[in-house]
Amino acid sequence: MITFYSQDDTRVKKANKRQANAKRGPKSTKIPPMNSAQNVDLSPFNTLALPGRAAAYQKITTPEQLATAELAGQPRFILGGGSNLVLTGDFDGLVLHMAIPGKRLLKEDSEAFYIEAGAGENWHDFVQWTLQLGWPGLENLSLIPGTVGAAPIQNIGAYGLEVGECFHSLTAWDFEKHAFLTVDRSTCEFGYRDSVFKQQGWHLSGRMAITSVVFRLPKAWTPNMRYADVTQELATRQIASPTPQDIANAIVAVRQRKLPDPAQIPNAGSFFHNPVVEAALADSLAADYPTLPRYPQPDGRVKLAAGWLIEQAGWKGKNLGPVGMYERQALVLVNRGGATGDDVRRTMAAVQADVKAKFAVDLTPEPIFL
Repeated sequence: MITFYSQDDTRVKKANKRQANAKRGPKSTKIPPMNSAQNVDLSPFNTLALPGRAAAYQKITTPEQLATAELAGQPRFILGGGSNLVLTGDFDGLVLHMAIPGKRLLKEDSEAFYIEAGAGENWHDFVQWTLQLGWPGLENLSLIPGTVGAAPIQNIGAYGLEVGECFHSLTAWDFEKHAFLTVDRSTCEFGYRDSVFKQQGWHLSGRMAITSVVFRLPKAWTPNMRYADVTQELATRQIASPTPQDIANAIVAVRQRKLPDPAQIPNAGSFFHNPVVEAALADSLAADYPTLPRYPQPDGRVKLAAGWLIEQAGWKGKNLGPVGMYERQALVLVNRGGATGDDVRRTMAAVQADVKAKFAVDLTPEPIFL
């Protein structure tokens, strides 16, 4: 269910009053908002370190900043941590960098804790904070790059857990309706790396800016150790009855071994979705490739491991110009230095073509292309 807070809402009134007091001269939606910067280099704001500039840029640290007249009527892009972004060049519009801080226990009942966090909170830091305060449930999503506000858009997931399973609701600003709204779990229409925000194209159009997210973390915690990498790491550490922090530590160790640090080797994490195919195709491929990892889905289809397909197609550690697939994890596309968005597109297309030719499977990229 979506609940709107209209122009009469107190938050909107306060924001509009501040804006009205600050304005001088004629009203124009083409004028960049107060405190915005012009012609801003976006390379520090994307983990692939690709070049590109924004005509205008504003850092958003409070929800009320979004309720200003100048933010309407011009091209917008809502930027989070930049870890799921491929810059293809300059952006002739306004980039709103969501940096709203804050996290708290919103409420609790007999079954669960309800934890709220601002959209700008670092995702991994937020997960670690919940564990430190005794609110487990997100530990399997440790060390995923990005921000809290971006998590439900992509329905981030790893090691047997998707964020949609722990999601309760979110608050967002709707630029079209000029109102705050709350969105519950059912309305988000979560799917594999999917949500209503992607289905409606709001992640590209800039219509919605998520300001905060509430997570429901059950008090009856059970360890999620469905992935072999996790159980093996725990066994190596001689942990038979893991705590939530033990699982988080194990997952951090596994991810650090497999994935490059964007500060050292620019990357956007897992670059392709794990493809979900018909069971007949999966069975046919398994007959030819017995080691093919397969994960049956509730609808009868089968999820395949994109990294395995890419490695078998010869792309693990292979480069095309300044862009290649990481030598420790073929699913990760990396910038070896000086790459552009066009370089990323060429490498992506080459990988897709080789996997398609060998396995008759289409790979879909995860990142947003701007």
